[in-house]
Amino acid sequence: MNQARSTGSRFYRHRARQAHAAVDRATMVALPGGTFAMGSARFYPEEAPVRHVRVDAFWIDPHPVTNRQFAAFVAATGYRTVAEVAPDPRDYPGMAPDMAQAGSSVFVPPTRLTDPSDHRQWWRFVFGADWRHPTGPDSTIDGLEDHPVVHVAHPDALAYAHWAGKSLPTEAEWEYAARGGLAGADYAWGDELAPDGRILANYWHGAFPLANDTRDGWSRTSPVGSYPANGFGLHDMIGNVWEWTDDWYAVAATPTKSCCAPANPRGGTRADSGGRKVLKGGSHLCADNYCRRYRPAARHAQATDTGTTHIGFRCVWRPAPPATASIQKGKRR
Repeated sequence: MNQARSTGSRFYRHRARQAHAAVDRATMVALPGGTFAMGSARFYPEEAPVRHVRVDAFWIDPHPVTNRQFAAFVAATGYRTVAEVAPDPRDYPGMAPDMAQAGSSVFVPPTRLTDPSDHRQWWRFVFGADWRHPTGPDSTIDGLEDHPVVHVAHPDALAYAHWAGKSLPTEAEWEYAARGGLAGADYAWGDELAPDGRILANYWHGAFPLANDTRDGWSRTSPVGSYPANGFGLHDMIGNVWEWTDDWYAVAATPTKSCCAPANPRGGTRADSGGRKVLKGGSHLCADNYCRRYRPAARHAQATDTGTTHIGFRCVWRPAPPATASIQKGKRR
C-alpha cells in the first residue's frame, strides 16, 4: 500500500473513535450467525473447496454505503480518499512522472476487442476521477446520491467504518449474509440466474465488454434497493458493486476432519496476499460470457490502495462477546 496515501485514513480513524462512541443500528439488519457451507466447486477454482464454517451473530448494513452517506462522513471529517491524493513517485518505482496525479480507474467500453484477456482494453486510469466524479473530472454524483459510493480504496472504506463505529465484514460474514439462509445455492435467490426471466441484480447483459443492452435500465451502478432483497432482507449483495471485506486474500482453506466447523475464520496474511484484500459479490460489469462472479461464493483479490468505478462496501457491527463467568468453589462470581 502507498504509505503516504494511507496516513489520512489512520488520522481519521482515531478522530472517528472519539466522535462516534455509539453505533446507530436503527437501519442495520441483525443476523443470528451459525454454520454454513462456504465456497463453491461449480464455478472458479479460487472458490473451492466447499467447507463448513461458523460465524457469530452480527449486524450488517442493508445495502452498500451510498454517495449520500459517504458525503456525510466527508463533511464531518474532511476526509480525502486515496483517489483524491496524488501518488508519491517514491512509493511506485518506475512510475512515469506524468502519472503522479490524483485519479482512479474507470471502465470505458472499447470500440473493438483484440484480446479478451487483456483488461487494459477497457480500464483507463483517469486523472480527476474519484467518488465525487465517478467517470472523470467533468462528471458529478448529482442524481446519484442513493447509488453506491465508488472509487473507494480499502483505507477509505475502513476510515468510514471507524467513523461510523462499525467494521468491515470478514469474507465469511459477508458470504453468510449474502446467502440469505439458502444452503448451497449458486445465487443469493436460488440456483437460476434469472428465474422465469426476472432480473434480480444489476449485472451486465450482452457480450462484455462491447455491448450492454441495459435491459435492466442501468449501464453502470443503480440506486441501492432497486432489486429484491435476499432472505435476510439485504439488498445488492450480488451485482451493482464489488464490496470490500477486511480479510487478506488467501487460497481457501481445506476442510478439516474436526467434528466442529471453524469459528469466525479469517483470511491469510498481508505478506502472503501481496497486499490484496478479498472483494465479494461481483458488480454491474459481471457477465455470463466473461465474469460469472455475481454469486455469494465468488471472490476477487484487490490491491488495498486501488479503487475503481465498480468497487464499494458495506459495514457490520459485532456485539461484544459475553463476559466469561468466573466460577470458584461452586459459586458464580
